[in-house]
Amino acid sequence: MISELQFQTELQLLISNAIREDVGTGDYSSLACIPESAHGQAKLLVKDQGIIAGVALAKMVFEYVDPALKIKTFIEDGTHVEYGEVVFEVSGSSQSILKAERVVLNTMQRMSAIATKTNQYVQLLEGTGAKILDTRKTTPNFRAAEKWAVKIGGGENHRFALYDMVMLKDNHIDFAGGITLAIKKTKEYLKSNNLDLKIIVEARNLDEIREILLSDGVHRILIDNFNYEDTKTAVQLIGTKCQTESSGNINEKTIREYALCGVNYISSGALTHSVYNMDLSLKAF
Repeated sequence: MISELQFQTELQLLISNAIREDVGTGDYSSLACIPESAHGQAKLLVKDQGIIAGVALAKMVFEYVDPALKIKTFIEDGTHVEYGEVVFEVSGSSQSILKAERVVLNTMQRMSAIATKTNQYVQLLEGTGAKILDTRKTTPNFRAAEKWAVKIGGGENHRFALYDMVMLKDNHIDFAGGITLAIKKTKEYLKSNNLDLKIIVEARNLDEIREILLSDGVHRILIDNFNYEDTKTAVQLIGTKCQTESSGNINEKTIREYALCGVNYISSGALTHSVYNMDLSLKAF
């Protein structure tokens, strides 16, 4: 993953672009009927159940819109919530609260859904030794928040983008002329450009596992779309030479069985691309 400083930069870009997109030249609904001097308060109300996520990001949004807004937090990120609970209260300029409202709700609803799904997977993996990873199958311009939500739910982040890790997948391998050539060229490129990046190589079958193992410098082998028996064989072949990761259409029904094959990680795009937003609302009171 990227550094904490760069991650925070990504979050600030996300917030500024979200406010730009939603507010534009002005929140004319509020400007038209609410005096600039008006003050009010609102509460973040849970109308669902699951793992709450995005509280810290919501505070960043409110801070960006109006540093004078005050937040009183009752429930922190990563906590299981039930219908009717109040996560936080915000008070200050009524216009500012309304300006931030939709961005806060959009981010928190999606982040909470991702954290909830991730936590379900974490529980399914309990006792196996395997850890759940996210992927790059994220919403454009919202990746930082989605990966943050995975962490809140108890999962781990894979690479953030194309530039913080090398991942040689089927198309890279085919275009490069094969596994061995792809690995060789990658190691040469990293050395010549003074880049210290980990290398993950995807395998489509056991023969490709064996070929990957002939090269040094591979951090992890991606065991992609294997059945259970072949996954077990792959794990035995790889041993302790490098890390192992299973991927490819793994769901709630199959994830534990793959974990019991002995892999270190299981990656799932479903954590971020197949969730239903948690129902939350911001209510004035």
